[in-house]
Amino acid sequence: MSRAIYLYNTSSRLKELFKPIHEGHVGIYVCGPTVYGDAHLGHARPGITYDVLVRLMRNLGYKVRFVRNITDVGHLENDADEGEDKIAKKARLEQLEPMEVVQYYTIRYEEAMKKLGVNPPSIEPRASGHIIEQIALVKQILENGYAYESNGSVYFDVAKYNKDYKYGVLSGRELDEMISNTRELDGQSDKHSPYDFALWKKAAPEHIMHWPSPWSEGFPGWHLECSAMSAKYLGEEFDIHGGGMDLLFPHHECELAQNTAARGKGGVHYWMHNNMITIDGKKMGKSYGNFITLEELFTGKHPLLQKAYSPMTIRFFILQAHYRSTLDFSNEALQAAEKGLKKLFQAVRDVNGIQAVQGAKDNGEAKIYEDIYDALCDDLNTPVALSHIFEAVNIVNRAKDKSIQVSPAGLVILKKIFKDVLSGILGLEDEQSEGVGADTIGGLMDIILAERQKARAAKDWATCDALRDALGKLGIRIKDTKEGSEWSLE
Repeated sequence: MSRAIYLYNTSSRLKELFKPIHEGHVGIYVCGPTVYGDAHLGHARPGITYDVLVRLMRNLGYKVRFVRNITDVGHLENDADEGEDKIAKKARLEQLEPMEVVQYYTIRYEEAMKKLGVNPPSIEPRASGHIIEQIALVKQILENGYAYESNGSVYFDVAKYNKDYKYGVLSGRELDEMISNTRELDGQSDKHSPYDFALWKKAAPEHIMHWPSPWSEGFPGWHLECSAMSAKYLGEEFDIHGGGMDLLFPHHECELAQNTAARGKGGVHYWMHNNMITIDGKKMGKSYGNFITLEELFTGKHPLLQKAYSPMTIRFFILQAHYRSTLDFSNEALQAAEKGLKKLFQAVRDVNGIQAVQGAKDNGEAKIYEDIYDALCDDLNTPVALSHIFEAVNIVNRAKDKSIQVSPAGLVILKKIFKDVLSGILGLEDEQSEGVGADTIGGLMDIILAERQKARAAKDWATCDALRDALGKLGIRIKDTKEGSEWSLE
């Protein structure tokens, strides 16, 4: 761990030198999906962002415990404290048990993440499997005086908490301003104030999912699960908590308040939030008609899509922007990403055919390697890292056309860039050779081109053209030069 890592910390709004709580060990918690529908484009960005963070940490020698939760209870419509549970609503509409809905969409989500090259977490807990821990946390908050019971439900007392600590640390909101912009309660609510939030809700008779508790037969509030599960698997203090910018308020703000109210400390040392993906400048949403699932992206079956896009194209597209910046989706942007990715993987294949030359001058390979890591360690700056990787691609292309030579040490570094960084950290894999190693593909093409060269030497043009045409049908383009024949993927 000789490299310093700098992370933008949402709570301080500063880029800070990352210092793990436990030397050599890192605990990371990321809010996973509420599994009541197919994974969509918005799920891809946090999945890929925190996958790269974990890969980088491990590449640098840290032992990482990565926890990503599954929300399967308590998340009500419009992130409110009233209304219907999202999963229960889906179960009612499809006439299924709620856990059938959960299981089906959890599997679909995990399959989509696997296609995107997102590694599974160390632990993937479900909210419904940690009701005991959530009830215990509610008891602690009540005991400390920062919650109250009302008609079988338990609510967090934001005003009381704000007097002793401060509510709004993450989002930068002031409680007084929130109060002035909030309508008064109509007198029918169980809550003392409109900005209080539910820790435990008494279940209505028609509510499908509910559990016994000291207060009522009910279910936990949405915000409670992360406070309970992160503490169970990472301890009451851990290193990094991540999630989408849309979770900053109210979810993470409430989570921080719960942690502090129960334990006297926020518990999270670094809060990270990835920004949103927009579509033609608009926020993605079903009401806008621009909601695209990952399966639709992979198959091209959506009115907004001109064609299907591979999972690695999606991953590369997302990594081309810094995780904290807004990323706008368009067919043009994805097609440009597709072309850039092809150039990258062509260089990955070509580097295996380069012959190192003793005494060749330095082309800056070592500096490029260092620059890539400097960018990744600078708040996960993947676009800058990719720009440096394309510098390595340029060296490979120039070495391929014999305009420069590469030293043995330089060739080793180029291969490390493609293996350790492009594949190992950024998780970009050549889909054209999926299931077969790039070395194997290159070896097979060497054999085919050698046979074709024999046919050319014997002026057997029919065989020569037949091999070229057959490869063309497989998407492999053959280019004949004075030095021999070269191949590339269309």
